[in-house]
Amino acid sequence: MMRLGKAKVLNFVIIGIFIGSSILPIHATDSDTFYLTYGENGSSYQVSSISGGLGVTVTIDNLGTNDGKNIDWSITLDGFVPVGNRRQGTISAIPAGGRTTISSGFVLGLGSVTIIIMVDGVPTHAKATILGPFVVGAHLLQPSEPPILSIESIAPVKKNVLAITINTGEVTLGIQQPYDAQPGDEIVQADQHRWIVRNGETIGALVGEAGDIMFTFDELNGLYVGDYLPVSPEEVEIETSQNGQNYSFHPLKISRKTRPTNLARTGAWEFDAPLCHTLYLHLPNNLREGNMYSIHFADENLGSINYTHLPRDLHSEVVHVSQVGFRPDDPVKIAFLSGWMGDGGAVDYVEGMTFEVIDDETGESVFSGYTELALSKEEAEDEYGTNYAGTDVYFMDFSSLQQPGQYRVYVQGIGCSLSFPIDEDVWQEAFRTSARGLYHQRSGVELGPPYTDYERPRSFHPDDGVLVYASTTPLMDTGNGLKEGADNFEDLVAGKTDEIVPDAWGGTMDAGDWDRRIQHLDASRLLLELAQFFPVFASGLDLNIPESINNLPDIVDEALWNVDFYKRLQIPEGGIRGGIESAQHPRYGEMSWQESLTVMTYAPGVWSSYIYAGVAARASLVVRSYNPERADEYLQSALLAMEWAENELPNRSGLNDPHQVNDSRNLAAAELYRVTGDERWHQLFLNTTVFTDPDADVYEWQSHDQADAAWVYVVTQNRSVDEQIVENCYNALIRDADQREQMASSTSYRFTKRPWYPVIGGVFSSPLESVPLIRAHRLTGEEHYLVAAILSTQMGAGANPLNLCYTTGVGSNYPDNVLHIDSRIRGLPSPLGFTVLGPIDHTIFYEALEVLNPYIYPKMNQWPIAEFFFDVFWVPMMSEFTIQTPMASNMYVWGYLAARS
Repeated sequence: MMRLGKAKVLNFVIIGIFIGSSILPIHATDSDTFYLTYGENGSSYQVSSISGGLGVTVTIDNLGTNDGKNIDWSITLDGFVPVGNRRQGTISAIPAGGRTTISSGFVLGLGSVTIIIMVDGVPTHAKATILGPFVVGAHLLQPSEPPILSIESIAPVKKNVLAITINTGEVTLGIQQPYDAQPGDEIVQADQHRWIVRNGETIGALVGEAGDIMFTFDELNGLYVGDYLPVSPEEVEIETSQNGQNYSFHPLKISRKTRPTNLARTGAWEFDAPLCHTLYLHLPNNLREGNMYSIHFADENLGSINYTHLPRDLHSEVVHVSQVGFRPDDPVKIAFLSGWMGDGGAVDYVEGMTFEVIDDETGESVFSGYTELALSKEEAEDEYGTNYAGTDVYFMDFSSLQQPGQYRVYVQGIGCSLSFPIDEDVWQEAFRTSARGLYHQRSGVELGPPYTDYERPRSFHPDDGVLVYASTTPLMDTGNGLKEGADNFEDLVAGKTDEIVPDAWGGTMDAGDWDRRIQHLDASRLLLELAQFFPVFASGLDLNIPESINNLPDIVDEALWNVDFYKRLQIPEGGIRGGIESAQHPRYGEMSWQESLTVMTYAPGVWSSYIYAGVAARASLVVRSYNPERADEYLQSALLAMEWAENELPNRSGLNDPHQVNDSRNLAAAELYRVTGDERWHQLFLNTTVFTDPDADVYEWQSHDQADAAWVYVVTQNRSVDEQIVENCYNALIRDADQREQMASSTSYRFTKRPWYPVIGGVFSSPLESVPLIRAHRLTGEEHYLVAAILSTQMGAGANPLNLCYTTGVGSNYPDNVLHIDSRIRGLPSPLGFTVLGPIDHTIFYEALEVLNPYIYPKMNQWPIAEFFFDVFWVPMMSEFTIQTPMASNMYVWGYLAARS
């Protein structure tokens, strides 16, 4: 057999210093040789069509002048296909000009698959979706879709292990375009989506009220599949020299891990992904500094790579450091060393390895030290008994380095971290970026210059014809509130009325949908707390928002943007509606200003009213020194909400409301007493607090969560207080902080959380559980709490196995594919300041992550949870963010670290 035309064999050479990444396109074959093969005797075979059904059927034509005989073939389905994923055989003959078919036989699987059809040794590629035994949407990849391989990086992970990262495939995102309806088109309603079906094929989704826009599906281009990755050591030969003598050798073994780099939605419920493969070449001897190594792959598609071993100048994936950096006076500065090689397991290091901190500008070493074991892979990190790193983790302490500059951490013989700063303003810049994330999620206003480079039309404003209907269902009685096991939308929709709620606009939206719910006031509460702590810092911080021209600090204005939204939703009697929600998650292809679903407000409820009352009371306290009249408005609104809730609460007797209702009532009473001094609110606080018991903790599962109320009562000034309750609250706050400190000093990457809190919703991507450490430092001034708080930020800021800062716009490496619909649909980068939910415990939340299964290797259950994050759009539990989690706590901790003296 021979190819029609000449195959490409491209060898790319990488010589010298390699910091960052390099993209080198390597095409598998000439595009005009994609389908045809020449047989031995003038026969020429073409895969002319593919069809689905019960299995895959492929049509093969002999376009040559002679008969073909004994033609080997195979059909391989690459994806989640546990039954029938490969079939092979031999065609006895195809006459010249003749045609035959081959079939995969019975298959069983689920999801998008790539199909590799081998005829006489030459591959043809196709795509399809499997739904049980049925294959649908089968189509050949066209010659204009040549597979692409690119070498992203090559660097050591150990003195005798070299990691080579290979990317394949890229996503072309769907676009909005005018819908040109054709005769016979069908609009199929499936849940909230409206799919356009033409000639039996779903071609996109209908967008907007008028239904005159179509949003197309994504396309995955250039995904190279097949057996091009080396498996056995004999498939890789390495040439080098020593003492003037050239010699070659094979690696001892090859390990691999594979991850998706995006997720394309290629059909209504069909997905596909470009892939990143990391190959680990285990070498028989240590790499020699300064030596060049020529690496030759047996598969011609990978070609050859020349690598010069200069680890002092080379970024290695195993050296992790915060992308935020450090303030010179930060009492702790730390980096980590750890690695996991997929099916090759953990990288083994030892204590006492030499590391250096290198000045990027001069190349000089400014600090040196030795690695110390942070945590063995055998040790549990919490009450679940889980080790989240899956490998031994070592730390490198350079806390005494205070000289400002731009640095990298170098582990001798292995490689360097990404670059990081030591500078007075690092925390302030990170906090400013994070806080501006709230501005980028404002609803009801147009976004754009001069306040941001990100442009977005005004969304959800009544002046644009948006109608917001009243529902009779309070937020707390829905799945988006406190009703466990309920559908998020069913109860809200069931309570819809024809009443239009006026002036219902504003607030701060979530990412993957555009709800504004009372829980978002967590961010306002914490920003107001920072303004109380540090009024001078707050007044000097410019967030570049429209309100920057007034006399309020910008972080106060940003907090009030959200408070004012719920204030507008307050009914005349005082009750607070819990927010605004559409009838479902967004329709596929629609942006926030194109919402065509019914939009509703929740009914006033006691829970939302108590939450609002507490935050509005705090707002009145903070605003008073800047604008007494406005402060009075917030106080009167808070009192009205509180009175309404108190009058409404008896009507819920016997409903067995969850503890969050009492907790929010208790907090609101504490806030109102602090502001007004009214003994009525003091007595209500005392009647609803758990801290009459000196042993009560701030949190007990399914019982109470009164940390915020304890804090408010402890810091209340110029009021009569119950000293015993104050002492009990203080002690409980300190116990809580001590538990966080203990965990922050003993986990692999120094994250912290409650012992039984699962890894979800920002635990690894932010200092989600570090607010107690900040408050303990504020109360006591003891540096060890500050140390623990700084340590707890490291993992989310980039000192993690992916070397990724999980907040967009911070550092040099952050997520690209945030689940932010308004930017994704337009093909724009995500706005800055969003902290994604990050890694998640796949042992607990396996079913929600199954969409990833076809695109990862090894299997999901083998991945360390600390590394189990993929920068893909369509996995909300990883790539989405919410205002209260983890953005609020991330802002608060970073803001405190910026503002502290």
